[in-house]
Amino acid sequence: MINKVKAAVSGLVGSLSNKHSALPGPVAPPEKEPPRAVTAKPQPPCRPGFLKLSPEEFQKSGDHNGRTVLSPKTPGELQWGTGYAEVINAGKSQHNEDQACCEFVVVEERDNKWNNNCSELRTEESFNSDLQRSNKDEQIEGERTSQNIEGGCCALAAVCLMGKLFVANAGDSRAIIIRQGKTISMSQEFTPETERQRLQFLATLKPELLGNEFTCLEFPRRIQQKELGKRMLYRDHTMTGWSYKAIEEENMKFPLIYGEGKKARVMATIGVTRGFGDHDLKVYNSNIYIKPFLSCVPGVKVYDLAGCEHGADDVMVMGTDGLWDVITDREVADIVQRVFASHGTDHPNRYNLAAQELVLRTRGVRKESGWRLVNGKMASLDDISVFVIPLIGYGS
Repeated sequence: MINKVKAAVSGLVGSLSNKHSALPGPVAPPEKEPPRAVTAKPQPPCRPGFLKLSPEEFQKSGDHNGRTVLSPKTPGELQWGTGYAEVINAGKSQHNEDQACCEFVVVEERDNKWNNNCSELRTEESFNSDLQRSNKDEQIEGERTSQNIEGGCCALAAVCLMGKLFVANAGDSRAIIIRQGKTISMSQEFTPETERQRLQFLATLKPELLGNEFTCLEFPRRIQQKELGKRMLYRDHTMTGWSYKAIEEENMKFPLIYGEGKKARVMATIGVTRGFGDHDLKVYNSNIYIKPFLSCVPGVKVYDLAGCEHGADDVMVMGTDGLWDVITDREVADIVQRVFASHGTDHPNRYNLAAQELVLRTRGVRKESGWRLVNGKMASLDDISVFVIPLIGYGS
């Protein structure tokens, strides 16, 4: 799945190469080959190649009891001196389901024309639009049978191009910029709560998607049979606030969106509303498909890198939901600043250390009552992956 996300991004801006590659030359059109039958091959679990794990280290990384924090072994392994760290979940799944990649992409201009069909990337607006349109969801749908691909994933991607930083998000991972100690949100979480009106609007347009089992209206709580005919607060896709209505038999069905915060679910099944895949996902013990309510279109935010001055302590933090489940933007900024205060600008590994500290703080410490934060609250039991990207790297 991660390869398809990488391909979607790299396909926008040119040929994929490593950080030591030369600019690409002209490429001859490939010869046509007869179609070949695709044989499904089970994909073994893997970790990011830049971690350079030995077989023993890879095996240790899957220990749900020890939850060893992994990070690049040498400073400067990633572009711009970017820092990275990750840790496996506390046992909710067999493998670490997060995946990370960091690639260097080259776009070459020849004779005032962009190579690799990138002429449309001349403006910020057009690239923003291309990011939103560029997804592999249809390809994944076609491959789910031929290659036995099941399930789905969220994606968070950052692309630096033309002096701008484009951040595209489909799911519940998030990114923030920390500049001069202040935080700037660079993504939006797509959850049943944040996308309530879109989901309700779709259900209103196509009520058959609800399978006669759900109601598109939202109520503060589940309605009991004895409350039929009584007035209760509700809201539909046109409303940001609440109003009153008399409860009817139709309203007794299970709500399309139920629960609050991290417990909110679409059709009592899934807690994210954007991502890739999940074409076969159904409501438990039914034939009601949830995919029509899930969008693969990312939200895109743009940051003007070239137009702002940055110091060594100005960074972008990208993290999966395992990080943000137990920590706020402000707490992330404070942790990063404390690490930088202890490790000056001449320290070659300061960004890896910042990423490691973020993972350690949110993973917590294993105690008899489970994994706990410093304040005694429940720590993150999910997979956690974090990038700490120095913005000053753009100028270098």
